[in-house]
Amino acid sequence: MENSNTSVPSVSPENMSSSSKTIVWFRRDLRIDDNPALAAAARDGSVFPVYIWCPKEEEQFYPGRVSRWWLKQSLAHLEQSLKSLGAEFVLIKTHSTLSALLDCIKATGATKLVFNHLYDPVSLVRDHNIKEKLAEAGISVRSYNGDLLYEPWEIYDEKGQAFTTFDAYWDKCLNMQMEPISFLPPWRLVQVAVTGTVERCSIEDLGLENETEKASNALLGRAWSPGWGSADKAITEFVEHNLCDYSRSRLKVGGNSTSLLSPYLHFGELSVRKVFQSARMKQILWRREQNSQGEESVTLFLKAVGLREYSRYLTFNFPFTHERPLLSNLKYFPWNADVNRFKAWRQGRTGYPLVDAGMRELWATGWIHNRIRVIVSSFAVKFLLLPWRWGMKYFWDTLLDADLECDILGWQYISGSLPDGHELERLDSPQIQGSKFDPEGEYVRQWLPELARMPTEWIHHPWDAPHTVLKAAGVELGLNYPKPIIDIDIAREHLREAIFKMWEMEAAAKAATSDGMNEEVFDNSIGIETSAIPKVILKENSSCPTYSSNDQTVPSFQNGNNGSLHRKRAKCVEEERLPADKSNNHNKQTGTSRGEEDLCSTAESSASKRQSISRMSFSVPRSCSLSDGRPMQECELSDMKQSWQEKIDLEQTSSKNGN
Repeated sequence: MENSNTSVPSVSPENMSSSSKTIVWFRRDLRIDDNPALAAAARDGSVFPVYIWCPKEEEQFYPGRVSRWWLKQSLAHLEQSLKSLGAEFVLIKTHSTLSALLDCIKATGATKLVFNHLYDPVSLVRDHNIKEKLAEAGISVRSYNGDLLYEPWEIYDEKGQAFTTFDAYWDKCLNMQMEPISFLPPWRLVQVAVTGTVERCSIEDLGLENETEKASNALLGRAWSPGWGSADKAITEFVEHNLCDYSRSRLKVGGNSTSLLSPYLHFGELSVRKVFQSARMKQILWRREQNSQGEESVTLFLKAVGLREYSRYLTFNFPFTHERPLLSNLKYFPWNADVNRFKAWRQGRTGYPLVDAGMRELWATGWIHNRIRVIVSSFAVKFLLLPWRWGMKYFWDTLLDADLECDILGWQYISGSLPDGHELERLDSPQIQGSKFDPEGEYVRQWLPELARMPTEWIHHPWDAPHTVLKAAGVELGLNYPKPIIDIDIAREHLREAIFKMWEMEAAAKAATSDGMNEEVFDNSIGIETSAIPKVILKENSSCPTYSSNDQTVPSFQNGNNGSLHRKRAKCVEEERLPADKSNNHNKQTGTSRGEEDLCSTAESSASKRQSISRMSFSVPRSCSLSDGRPMQECELSDMKQSWQEKIDLEQTSSKNGN
């Protein structure tokens, strides 16, 4: 990482005081309530709260417009909360997080740094590097669990191996003893006196939002209220009024049928412990009242919480999963790197109403229901055979609650890359999914106004509608609404052919290896180029720009230790069939709409933040560098994780002993 040669000031005994001076490094834990790092610092003495924004270190995972909007609002909310407690929230924009922390230490004379854990590969490497550098200077560094119910290294099977299926993992979690620890917000904070210079900036100077984005972002404020105070109200509202009906309402794709807590959890405005305990208390109450629906609702809701936990568990134990599948078979899959189909999918112009409605809602609001996320991602991978990492990156750029770990879990689940994921052969019909999850067509009509007058009978498959029905509804397929981009039967055949080709390539690779040729075949989606996600502009005005190809360095096994995870040869899933009178084949021709605008992504301004312009691949370096520039091999990453866990264990032991 950068600044590996940065000089680190030492801390002499005369700089120590009876009251500890502690830097509280906020990241994705933007709350006062149940914040273990902040609570520990406040208990020990004076505090110096700081948030460091380092766009250069974000690289490929630079947040999209809507995600940055949320971050900006959340920081403003936290700034006011800390001010009311007596502490000034210091915001820093820099090219190096380590350098910024060193400046804070020098300016304050602080002897301790505290922060809450993050578990993605990018953060693991950065945090490990910072801990090493500060330890060399005699700075005490303590980190805490502020994001999960259980640490990833606490959950293993009887053989000491990491779980690779969710049910087994979550069953182990639910049967473990949980310490009901919750940290109350401090009544008062003592600010560290600053004797040196810290290059702080205002929230506006962080550059999280530019002038061209403010008009679009203003609409987000009508639907969402970022900040830990709003998060507290949101969990209370959901638990008291909507949780009981969750089992029945959660699959409705329109309206507020889910908890809508995901962005609050991502930015750490809401403690997952508080969410879990609030729901469990309701479950105990409803069990006593014999409210079976309420009990089932809590079980299903906590399973959703568990999936978030599992996403972090996977990325910690298998840090290569952001760039290649957990199951090794997909490295032979013949992905179709078709940028035009990728564009049609992004714009919501596939000719399948439920898919298009979901993608247009995502573009407009930065949020879609989890069921719609499954449907649109499955369509991209199974119908269009687009590389799953393209879709993962697009979700990262466009979702309000964009979360790398959850993104990885979701896209690997859909693409058949997990032992308990969707079967690779499975192809769900958007028409049938629409009839199931949007039976009245209200969701489609909301986001596809060109289909607003279509009768419910035909709303999810307008290509089958009689000409008189289309004419009455004002729909001209291929003109004001596209024809299906691909016929479902053709898509099914293409998927089968791709799977057979994948098996052939895998067999050939194994045969070559057994013959002593030692042929190594890499994931053939790595290195596939595509246009970067561009700005939202009109085609006739200018072309969509692309952005930097400098990928974020992330820990990755050269030869991932997942050889024991054999490919899941699933049973062929027989697709649901429509009644005979509605099972006509799609029109096999595709079309484009009249006056089609070259509308691109809602993450448009991610591109403008980059310094260099180039065509990029969505691949990530297959190795990362240590602080001295040497490549990190598998054994080194393993040593790093072991060392990191030992430090955590030592910190926890010291805390329990009152040291």
